[in-house]
Amino acid sequence: MSIRFSFDPDKKDEPLKLIVEKPPKPIKKLSELQVFKQSNTKISNSNESKLANHQKIENIIGEMDSLVGLHSVKKLLLEIRAYVEIQKKRKLENLLIEPMALHMIFKGNPGTGKTTVARIVGSLFKEMGVLEKGHIIEAERADLVGEYIGHTAHKTREQIKKALGGILFIDEAYSLARGGEKDFGKEAIDTMVKNMEENKDNLIIILAGYKQEMNWFIETNPGLRSRFPIHIEFPDYVLQELLSIAEIMLTKRQYELTEEARMELEEYLRKSVYSTHEHSGNARLVRNLIERTIRQQALRLIDTINPTRQDLIMIDKDDIICAVTDYSQN
Repeated sequence: MSIRFSFDPDKKDEPLKLIVEKPPKPIKKLSELQVFKQSNTKISNSNESKLANHQKIENIIGEMDSLVGLHSVKKLLLEIRAYVEIQKKRKLENLLIEPMALHMIFKGNPGTGKTTVARIVGSLFKEMGVLEKGHIIEAERADLVGEYIGHTAHKTREQIKKALGGILFIDEAYSLARGGEKDFGKEAIDTMVKNMEENKDNLIIILAGYKQEMNWFIETNPGLRSRFPIHIEFPDYVLQELLSIAEIMLTKRQYELTEEARMELEEYLRKSVYSTHEHSGNARLVRNLIERTIRQQALRLIDTINPTRQDLIMIDKDDIICAVTDYSQN
């Protein structure tokens, strides 16, 4: 520390100023060991982050694997994941990479898992660094098509804006082309295509609907085929898959089927699978039936004084029969 006095000769009337100067702090030189430790810590933190990210991806893959059925869908999504990862690694090595057009078309009946899979795709692509947010915005014709000239473009852009960083999932997308050339649905398609190009690194669009209608939609709009290169078909569930879905739904709600109830449910689902109803082989039918069954169990127990824990858990044959009757009448 040094102390000195200072004065201004032009200002003789002012008192002397006391100036205290502290010496600069010595620069602490890191030893080679300390430099190594700091570098190693950074590498360690980076590795931990990569491991955490890898675990999140594996958890999402595990969630997808836990879905009943959908074997071909799972296989294709694993291929897409591998493709995206390898393209990223090739880019790091300055190798030629394929442009990643990840817009998709989902074909299948309602209740076959399309929306569920779309949500998993959003989560997966977020953790892989393909999408910033990975959220999903669900839309249909009414959300995109307006009532007067210019209104449609505005509505469509608003939906796309909400979906940036994630997925815009358009259900029954074929309805956009059903009105012909003068219908505002065509304007929605044109606006969607334009915004796809402008936001190609920050948006994935999934068009969904019945298989035949979606095939027709693509044929009437040939420009969409190249922009939506990934087509995934969602088959109807078979009998054993429907039974598994029902039991999973009940287990999550802490209910169980008696053996007689299970047989009754299986018989009804068997007849349903071979019917021609559009919801005959999908999870929507099962969900509706399970919800009705739980309500029927509640009606059966409401007058029971002090029902046991087992009473509250078990679904019996009559609950299924009543639920099926109620469902069939509605």
